[in-house]
Amino acid sequence: MADDYLVRIGKLIRDARQHRGWTQTQLAEALGTSQSAVNRIERGNQNISLEMIARIGEALDSEIVSLGYAGPMHLRVVGGRRLSGAIDVKTSKNACVALLCGSLLNKGRTVLRRVARIEEVFRLLEVLNSIGVRTRWINEGVDLEIVPPARLDMDAIDADAARRTRSIIMFLGPLLHRMDSFKLPYAGGCDLGTRTIEPHMIALRRFGLDITATEGLYHARVERSTAPGRPIVLTERGDTVTENALLAAARHDGVTVIRNASSNYMVQDLCFFLEALGVRVEGVGTTTLTVHGVPDIDVDVDYSPSEDPVEAMSLLAAAVVTESELTIRRVPIEFLEIELAVLEEMGLDHDRSSEYTADNGRTRLVDLTVRPSKLEAPIDKIHPMPFPGLNIDNVPFFAAIAAVAQGQTLIHDWVYDNRAIYLTDLNRLGGRLQLLDPHRVLVEGPTRWRAAEMMCPPALRPAVVVLLAMMAAEGTSVLRNVYVINRGYEELAERLNSVGAQIEIFRDI
Repeated sequence: MADDYLVRIGKLIRDARQHRGWTQTQLAEALGTSQSAVNRIERGNQNISLEMIARIGEALDSEIVSLGYAGPMHLRVVGGRRLSGAIDVKTSKNACVALLCGSLLNKGRTVLRRVARIEEVFRLLEVLNSIGVRTRWINEGVDLEIVPPARLDMDAIDADAARRTRSIIMFLGPLLHRMDSFKLPYAGGCDLGTRTIEPHMIALRRFGLDITATEGLYHARVERSTAPGRPIVLTERGDTVTENALLAAARHDGVTVIRNASSNYMVQDLCFFLEALGVRVEGVGTTTLTVHGVPDIDVDVDYSPSEDPVEAMSLLAAAVVTESELTIRRVPIEFLEIELAVLEEMGLDHDRSSEYTADNGRTRLVDLTVRPSKLEAPIDKIHPMPFPGLNIDNVPFFAAIAAVAQGQTLIHDWVYDNRAIYLTDLNRLGGRLQLLDPHRVLVEGPTRWRAAEMMCPPALRPAVVVLLAMMAAEGTSVLRNVYVINRGYEELAERLNSVGAQIEIFRDI
């Protein structure tokens, strides 16, 4: 029995390493051991302690064994079932993490309503708690209360939690107002290739922030005499870059103009939150933001982030791929209109309700009913653009949708270095996807999905795409090591089960 467990653990470690794109030698170097030892571990020929398993999981950013909390590890999916009924869209993951970072601007009490209970949020809360911020779930765990200390203890920061989220980079904007020097661990998160932080640095240098990177840390120093005397022009229209610039501008004593700003959903939610803090922001929804900063913010604020358009797209894709009739409620339509226009051209049969307002009082919502449709491949390629274009995070879902459409679809995911590669995991489920280069995938449909057992891709959206394909495939599939899905979705399996899916959460150990 013990030998069997060693073999199974070894297989999990091997799969996690391969999905990280590491060789045995690279893993050995991270662990301070030899390649031959890693080889023995992966073959199940070496006894391995729980401490070593934990170290391997940390090195690979992969949950090999889960102990001490109720997080799912694997999913067993019985596919070929139709979905029905209605399902609500949860609040935005990306807005929630931006607002958690934004709470550092405020000396008063911040309450965020209906916060997504996801791993990305949990990691940020661990970081905030470690530096002295008091947080607690209130109203039966639905809302989140945040109370900062008079002084942050950056020396006590939980580096492990910080490295497991890219959102930590958005601490730079608010922290530069609170201290003259500090250290932050390198940002982590999804494995999407090299994503430089230089655009952040270009923007934040205008506020006096100077960064050097050594030994896994960003070393930050702030020159108080430096202030933006002319408009800040962002070198890329990125969401987190724009948010960092907004967070820096919010407590700058003066007016800051940010050009080439993202106008995406999470940026708009952050702008609305800053307005609740007393910061005036002009141009919300455009690419030029004018921020009238408030040097001292000490207010009790209550804010409701809006719903997540990417989750809405996930649920829409689930209905399409499983050929189901499903109503998706609380869809932030402004941020899904291009996707729906493309799907209409492909032949999607759907209805939408009259518009109503989200709890933040600003975002427009609809209820969307999707019906089984005979789809044709689009004439043009699927490619993302900054808002109001097709959302970058929604591109992977078109791989699953294109796989059930008649004809060939070219998907060009030009933003990330290697996310398109993970979409070819659909081939193990019967898909016919051809990788043309690291950014382009040719999808041939329609697809006869088949069940399979496989490792979860290490990137959030491709991981969910694989899960949706498993839901469409006749038979029983297993998706292993689904931590990455829990980073961005709250109780996704349970919620899909509520509308007819059959997904079981389990662990090997």
